[in-house]
Amino acid sequence: MGFQQTIIIGNVGRDPEFRYTPQGTAMCKFSVAVSRVSGTGENRKEKTTWFSVTAWERRAETLSQYVKKGMKIMIIGEVSASAYLGKQNNEPMASLDLTVRDFQFLDSRGAGEGGAMPAEASHGGDEDSGDLPF
Repeated sequence: MGFQQTIIIGNVGRDPEFRYTPQGTAMCKFSVAVSRVSGTGENRKEKTTWFSVTAWERRAETLSQYVKKGMKIMIIGEVSASAYLGKQNNEPMASLDLTVRDFQFLDSRGAGEGGAMPAEASHGGDEDSGDLPF
């Protein structure tokens, strides 16, 4: 038996897409950009890695309600990689997919009129993730 955990901190790249599976399970998808800067002055370089984030059940419902494009978020979960061919030139590409186990909002952008999110929206809770439908 093994265990994998990945933690990312980045900015939401697009508003979440929320839906229910045919079995009635809540699902939420959005992207997160994680940028790293190295060097200074003319040697300054920024590298951005994009993650496709998927949340299920109660986490999906909470994230779909509060996540907005541009907000800073920390996601803890399990990552998987997929290879595919690009549409324009059949160039080999890869995607990083992160399934949410827990999360933390790091700013209050998009949190509503008051600018604050309720306490229950600041993490994934104690929900059991053993029965994820994928």
